[in-house]
Amino acid sequence: MKIFLDTADTNLIRQYYDTGLVDGVTTNPTLIMKSGRKPDDVYQEIKEIGITDISMEVVGDAQVMYNEGLRLVDKFGGISTIKVPCTREGLKACKALSAEKIRTNVTLVFCAAQAVLAAKSGATYVSPFVGRLDDQSVAGLEVVRSISELYRIHGIRTQVLSASIRTVQRAIRSWYNGAEIVTMPPSILEQMYDHILTNDGVQKFDTDWDEVLKTNFLPVSNIL
Repeated sequence: MKIFLDTADTNLIRQYYDTGLVDGVTTNPTLIMKSGRKPDDVYQEIKEIGITDISMEVVGDAQVMYNEGLRLVDKFGGISTIKVPCTREGLKACKALSAEKIRTNVTLVFCAAQAVLAAKSGATYVSPFVGRLDDQSVAGLEVVRSISELYRIHGIRTQVLSASIRTVQRAIRSWYNGAEIVTMPPSILEQMYDHILTNDGVQKFDTDWDEVLKTNFLPVSNIL
């Protein structure tokens, strides 16, 4: 069970990496664009932070994606996971990259049929988009469950990486439905810390401890 951050904001990546809870990072052209930086500069800083699995998305036809994937791996080494779309061209690139023992992440997956093709193409990860499916009144978590069960039945080693996660509940239910990894915005990871009963309990304990200190009680081990 792993947590990836879905962001190209290196400040946030650094902040949450320091918790020891983050296992990887996923990026895409939209996130890179929002960062206002060159892709390679973003990847280099993420690498320097200490992240050892970064999904770097490539675009174009199969040959262009393959060549760019090789360039990224040559530049950034084993931290590179090459992210390709679940299209004919993307899967051709995935097959070729996988033959080179390069990690791949097949993205924009919306049904189990696509997940079968991704696995047959040697994908390391397959990324069903839960939130976007939900937007179309399709049960995104059911797609995660279907892919996970299909892979289990047939002994497929491709890992399910649940993406397009917009709530904590969708993250938790993704793991419950068999996803090995959930990639989420930093805001969702932050929300995972919070529960009103925990917050109330901490406040109560803090208040009571202040009262203990006011009474000058000594710990039992010191009363001898």
